[in-house]
Amino acid sequence: MDPQFSSIGMIESTSIARGITAADAMIKAAQVTPLFCKTICPGKYVVAISGDVAAVQASVSAARESLGECLVDSFVIANIHRDVAVALCGGSALGGGASLGILETFSASSIVLAADAAAKAAAVVLVDIRIAMGLGGKGYALIEGDVASVQAAVTAGVEALAETGLLAAHTVIPQPVAGLWGTLV
Repeated sequence: MDPQFSSIGMIESTSIARGITAADAMIKAAQVTPLFCKTICPGKYVVAISGDVAAVQASVSAARESLGECLVDSFVIANIHRDVAVALCGGSALGGGASLGILETFSASSIVLAADAAAKAAAVVLVDIRIAMGLGGKGYALIEGDVASVQAAVTAGVEALAETGLLAAHTVIPQPVAGLWGTLV
């Protein structure tokens, strides 16, 4: 695994101005690489960074302190599955596999946690992670592979969010119609 993706951290803020301030604090706090800093719906700001675990933890801690009451959510995932970072930064093309799994969450941050659990649970391709733009603050992930593997991955993603109340929906579509694949990403 590329060392810059050994772990990722993410913060979600109710304020754009405070979110940008938190991004600055994160990058100044430790040697991390910004993956993205952007506005998301509905009027929130999200920052994702990568680096070694200690640096990411220090950065997220600095952001949490900076945000105070504007903090919506934050996390650090050590030993993140590489497909998560790839999917967050643009994803890969759908290949028209045997099945399609979809995880949908009520927050931008929670979909990353669910997608990481899904990717680690089975031999699947994490095709895309979409967070909150044009989604009313939601997030979703697309997972491709054989039916049993996709089902196992989706189940793991659901279980990762079991106690959070942030899972909006999930599904596995065995043998999706060929014309659907090209419309999804």
